[in-house]
Amino acid sequence: MLAQLFAGSKRPAALLWIALAASSAWAQQQQQPPPLPPPGQTLSPDQLDDLVAPIALYPDELLSQIMVAATYPLEVVEAFQWTQKNQGLTGPALTQAAQDQDWDPSIQALVVFPDVLKRLNDDVTWTTNLGNAFLAQQQDVMDAVQRMRQRAQQAGRLQSTPQLNVQTTNENGQPYIDIEPADPDVMYVPVYDPVWIWGPPLWYPYPRWYWPPRSYLRGGLYFGFGTGINVGLFFGSGWRGWGGWGWHPGWGDRRVIVNNTFIHQYNFNARNLGSAHGTSVWSHNPEHRAGVPYANPGLRDQYRGNVRQTVAPRSIPEGARNAPGQSSERFGNRNIPSSPPVRQQNRGAFGGMENGAAANTHAEHGMSSLGPARSAPMQRSAPPQRSAPAQQSAPPQRSAPSGGGRRR
Repeated sequence: MLAQLFAGSKRPAALLWIALAASSAWAQQQQQPPPLPPPGQTLSPDQLDDLVAPIALYPDELLSQIMVAATYPLEVVEAFQWTQKNQGLTGPALTQAAQDQDWDPSIQALVVFPDVLKRLNDDVTWTTNLGNAFLAQQQDVMDAVQRMRQRAQQAGRLQSTPQLNVQTTNENGQPYIDIEPADPDVMYVPVYDPVWIWGPPLWYPYPRWYWPPRSYLRGGLYFGFGTGINVGLFFGSGWRGWGGWGWHPGWGDRRVIVNNTFIHQYNFNARNLGSAHGTSVWSHNPEHRAGVPYANPGLRDQYRGNVRQTVAPRSIPEGARNAPGQSSERFGNRNIPSSPPVRQQNRGAFGGMENGAAANTHAEHGMSSLGPARSAPMQRSAPPQRSAPAQQSAPPQRSAPSGGGRRR
C-alpha cells in the first residue's frame, strides 16, 4: 500500500523510508508505559490491576506479607542493604540476626526471601506506591489481586503445579482464588513478566524489575519458579507449615490476618501486638514508617497520633553512610546511600540461596531455636517535634488514556 502511495513520486525510496520511520516511532510511542498518577490520587480499578500485577500470582502468605511490608518502604531499603552486608548468614543464624533489627515483623521475616527483598528495593518507588495504595484502599487492592488472578486463570495461564496449589474457594458466598505452596515446608515464588500474563500496562506502569527471558512451560503455564526455599530450616522444628505463617489474606472481608503466635514464637518485634498468641487483624504501625511521607492528608491525619515516632531519625551505619564513591538519595527524613549496582544474571528468583543446617528443637510458646521471645518493649527517647506538613490542594482529575480500552 505504501509502495502504491509513493509510486508516482520522483523520490519514492526516500519518502517510503520517512513513512516507515514515522510508523516505527508511533509504534514505540504506543508501547511506552503509562505515567504515574499524581501523588495522593485515589486509584481506579484499572490502575490498581496494573499496580498489583507483578505480585498477584504470588502465594497468599507471601503476597500478604509484601503488601504489609510495602507500607514501610524505608525499612525495605535498610533490610536489603543489611542482607547485602551479611550474605554469609543463612538458616537460623540469618533469622536470629534479623530479629535484632528494629524493623516491622513483616520486614524481619522477609530476609528469608532475599530475591523478593531485592525486587522491592530495585524499584522502591513502585514499592512505596503499592504500600500507599494498600493503606488508602486496602479492600480495593485485594479486589484487584482477585481480578488479575481470575483473568490469568480464564486465559489458561494460572493453574496448579507441583510447586503451587491453585483452587477456588467461597467466603460469604463470593468465590476467591487461593494460591498456596504445595509443599508445607518449601516456598517457590513464581517468576514471571506481567506482560506474558496480561499484556503491557495500560493504566499504571509495571515496576522496573529484571525479568527473565520469556518462557513457555508445559500445560500453558507462562511463568517459572526459582529454587525452593526450605523455610523449616530457618525456623527450626517448631515450624508447622504454611498455616502457621505470620500473614494471611482474609479474602471475604478483604483484610490481612496476622498470626501473633508466629511473630512471638520466632522472636520478631511483638511490642505492638495486642496478644502474644492467636490472630489479629493487621493495622499499620506508623512508628516503622520512619518519616516517609504519607500519600494524602487523610492518611497523615489518621496516623498523626504517632507522629513523634514517625519522624524520629534512624541511624545509618557509618560505613554505609560515607562509603567512598557511593551516591545517596533523599528518602523520608534522611539520606539513604544508594544500593551498589548488582550484575544482571539470568537466574531464578532465589538462585544461590543456601539451605544451611537444620535448627535445633525447642518448645513453641515464646521459645524457638532463635532464643527467648521479647517481653518488654525497648524504650526510645522522644524525638523533637516537627510541624505538620502543609496541606496540598487536591490534584486535578486525570482522564482515561486515549485509544485501546481495557484489555480483556
